[in-house]
Amino acid sequence: MTKKKIDVMDYANEIIKSMNKGILLTTQYEGKVNSMVIGWGHVGVIWGKPVFVAYVRESRYTRELLDKNPEFTVNVPVGDFDKKILAVCGSKSGRDMDKIKETGLTPVNSENISVPGLKEFPLTLECRVLYREEQDASRLAEKIQNRFYPSGASGRQDDHISYYGEILDAYIIEE
Repeated sequence: MTKKKIDVMDYANEIIKSMNKGILLTTQYEGKVNSMVIGWGHVGVIWGKPVFVAYVRESRYTRELLDKNPEFTVNVPVGDFDKKILAVCGSKSGRDMDKIKETGLTPVNSENISVPGLKEFPLTLECRVLYREEQDASRLAEKIQNRFYPSGASGRQDDHISYYGEILDAYIIEE
């Protein structure tokens, strides 16, 4: 397998557009690889560095792994892919199952971080967290709070945490 290096800014629009369908954010800690679907994110430049900002809810297993190992890959499909991958990675928890095994995803070693890319979602960004910020959804407009942060039975909202990941490498995994 080879990795065709890319300029992430040349692919920024493609990455953002792919979020509407679903892209994966992959984490790893102590050998446990986990991927979740993300539909919110940003590609840009902050602090003079190329950055991907990912939003992960506090309750997610991915958040637990990211807080233990502040590295992640962003995995974007190129062409056709098995939609079952998004169904599983977007609805199941890595606490309860091995989503990589269940979906048949193929981890590919990264160049600069401990978290692998995924052969089936070949456009890959290797990221290391520069900054982490807990959001306070109570400060959002009421319409947004009601739509995205309804209080559950506990009365507690499941806010997001923003992870600003410096993009250390960007490439497309090829056969």
